[in-house]
This record gives sequence, structure tokens and C-alpha cells, in this order.
Amino acid sequence: MHLLAINELLLALAIGAGLGFFGGLFGIGGGIIAIPLLVLGFGMEQPLAQGTALVLMVPNLLVGWWRYNQRHPLAWREVLLVGISATLVTWLVAHFAARLDPQILRGLFSAFLGLLALRLLIPRRGRQVGAEKALNPRLLSLVGALGGSCMGLLGVGGGLVATPVLTGWLGQRHTVAQSLSLALVAPSSVVALATYAGAQRVDWSLGLPLALGGLFTVSAGVALAHRLPERRMRATFAWMLLVTALWLFAGSLMHR
Repeated sequence: MHLLAINELLLALAIGAGLGFFGGLFGIGGGIIAIPLLVLGFGMEQPLAQGTALVLMVPNLLVGWWRYNQRHPLAWREVLLVGISATLVTWLVAHFAARLDPQILRGLFSAFLGLLALRLLIPRRGRQVGAEKALNPRLLSLVGALGGSCMGLLGVGGGLVATPVLTGWLGQRHTVAQSLSLALVAPSSVVALATYAGAQRVDWSLGLPLALGGLFTVSAGVALAHRLPERRMRATFAWMLLVTALWLFAGSLMHR
């Protein structure tokens, strides 16, 4: 790990602060924004960008999991089911992803961003609230494996996949789904980071200042989000993701 010059360190802290703020503002992990920025702005290969972004994400996810669990505690059996299955699958898939051709991985990441953007743009119909269904252990392990696959392959997306599955297909309240999603992504992000680091796919000299800068601004982003119109923010963010996905995909084609 090489040390950054003072001006480079200050720039990394400022970028991390911006990522933390916008991650809190849009309610989606900073990695979704950080990875395209590292690829397009810093010229990183996709696996290195994903590994470096995990340095930014891990502390935020662990703190978020701890705080959310204080307000919405779950039975440890459910937490362990989703957490262990997600962590094991993350470990397996991350070993594969860290050694995957960077252009293929970049294409997969851009496809994920595009699908996420479309999901945000399509109006959601309110689900009729009924009796909450009991959680099936086998299905819960399957949700963990699905989220862990995203975390291992892309470094992000575990919660974005798990939450709608838990609320829509498994009939859970949003608070339960969110708590389970954090139980999924927090430990699996640590495993993903360790795996990418073991494959020399993490730039610690850049990732650590990004993480430090983000810790100071994420709360301000969350506070502002409660004052702005949700529909307009979702649409703006979705269009930004869609443009970024097309840019990444076009770049992966030109480098072949």
C-alpha cells in the first residue's frame, strides 16, 4: 500500500464525504455510487473498484446493522440462518469474481445498475397489508444465498435483492425485511472485502480515506432526505444509474 500525498489524501476524504452524503440521501449504499466513480473517474478495473468500495461500505453496514437491530431486534435463529448462508455464498462467489475478466464483470455490474434503475422508475403498487407470514427456514437460507451471490459477485446489492423478496414473496413487514437484509449484508461484506483483499483487489490507500470521509456525512444525507420529495429523488437517482449503466456497458464493449 502506497501512501497518498497530502493533496491526494484531501481529495480522497472529500470524495468519501460526498459518497457518504449521497449514500445517505438516496438511502442506498455508497458502493452503488463509489464503484462507477472509481471505474470511470479513477480508471480502475472493475474487480479493484469493487474491492476498494467495500472498504467504504463495511463500517457503515456494521454500524447500521447494530443500530437497526437495537430498534428492531430479531430472533437469533433467523439472523444466523440468513447471515451464515449469505456469508458462505459470498465467500465462494467472491473468489470467482475477484479473478473474473474485468470487462465481463463490468458488463454484469452495468446490467445490475440498469435493472435497479428500471425498478426504481416503475411505479410500485402498494401491497395489501395482511397477517405477517411465518418465516420458512429453507426459504430464508435461500434469500441469504441470493443476497450473498450479489455481494460476492458485485460487491453490492445484497440488501437491494433481499428486501423486496422478503416483503413481496415472503410477506414480511418492511422493518423485519430491513433488519434481515442488514443481517445478510453486514457480515457478507466483511467476507467479500477479505476475499478481494486476499486476491490483491483492494486499494487500501484510497479506500480508507474514502471510508473516513463518508462517516462524517452520511447522517447529514439521511437528514436531508427526510425534507425532500421522495418521488423526485427516486426518479433523479434512477436516471443517474441508468446513464451510468449505459456508460459502463459502452466502455466494456470498446475495451474488447
